[in-house]
Amino acid sequence: MSRAVDLPGAAHLVLADGVVHLDPEPAVFQAMLDGWARQQRTRFLDEDGTIKPRMSVVRRFAEFTNQYPWQWEPAEVEAFIDYLRSRRKTFAVSTGRNYQNALRMFCEYITDARYGWPVRCLERFGQAPVQILHEWNTVTHSSEYEGEADRRPLTYDEVQDLFDAAEARVEEIRARHRKGSLAALRDAILLKTVYAYGLRRQEACGLDLADLRRNPKMPHYGRFGGLFVRYGKSSKGGPPKRRTVLTVPELDWSTDLLDQYLEEVRPAFSPDKHPALWVTERRGRMSLRRLDEAFETARRAADLPEELDLHGLRHSYVTHLVEFGYPEKFVQDQVGHAYASTTAIYTGVSDEYRNRLLQQVLKEQHAELWEDDET
Repeated sequence: MSRAVDLPGAAHLVLADGVVHLDPEPAVFQAMLDGWARQQRTRFLDEDGTIKPRMSVVRRFAEFTNQYPWQWEPAEVEAFIDYLRSRRKTFAVSTGRNYQNALRMFCEYITDARYGWPVRCLERFGQAPVQILHEWNTVTHSSEYEGEADRRPLTYDEVQDLFDAAEARVEEIRARHRKGSLAALRDAILLKTVYAYGLRRQEACGLDLADLRRNPKMPHYGRFGGLFVRYGKSSKGGPPKRRTVLTVPELDWSTDLLDQYLEEVRPAFSPDKHPALWVTERRGRMSLRRLDEAFETARRAADLPEELDLHGLRHSYVTHLVEFGYPEKFVQDQVGHAYASTTAIYTGVSDEYRNRLLQQVLKEQHAELWEDDET
């Protein structure tokens, strides 16, 4: 008899031999989950961002079917996705794809003979797990963008209304002589920084004082020539991506705001030696949830559409850089996209900008006609 292969997540490593379980089915299922988690950790996948969400999908599916993995059939997963879609009208294609991918990868793991689960299940339950997701019952990737159709960048006016509302909240709290004006001022500056540098939530909250960068080509910006982002979105199995986002002249008003924050606002929180750029009243780092709340508070105060979210400011940044005339490669590097197609999805230029481009092309192609019109 051949010796079992010691692959990370192999059945004999997470399911002890010779142990008689009072309730063997849930014990084997839990061992499968433990083994799959181990296998993913050896690939350096992110625990909170990747592994735990995948495990949650598998558990939800098992609860929905009231069956164990060696009992699953394709009909169950089709009913599961149909149930989710019927329960939530905004259930996006991309979400369905993620659910299906998680279940497909779990089935790939438990049906791979190298991990030993088919043999164990046959011995104990008389059934072996099978792959239940195939080309004919999964989402077809036919479009680059699979998110919600109503998600979009904020227009120039909406960005201004959002910032005006955030500033007005500071004055309102001060006028009522209540606590919280300092935090409201911090939130207003933070929201403007998210837009001025096209940051994701984690990127903004993960900034430290040491991440402020000088730009030798733009010495007049001082210590605010750019931001060194160390917690960019990682590829699967890789560490967070790093990049330096340069301050652009059209948005260099952010340098005065950051200077005000560092000189007046941040010291008032008494952060001592805390390295974080954005700190809270409790002398801790700003959380993702608190940043979301800051945006929602300003959005409601500005009476902006509910479909607009914090990530829309990043989309606005990309769109506005394009409208400012920056090359696509520069915009792509600024926001840390690996592919230009991703940057293109983020872009939603205005009709006014497109008309200016048309006029420019027409002027170049028919210069004589334009000269006659001008005279």
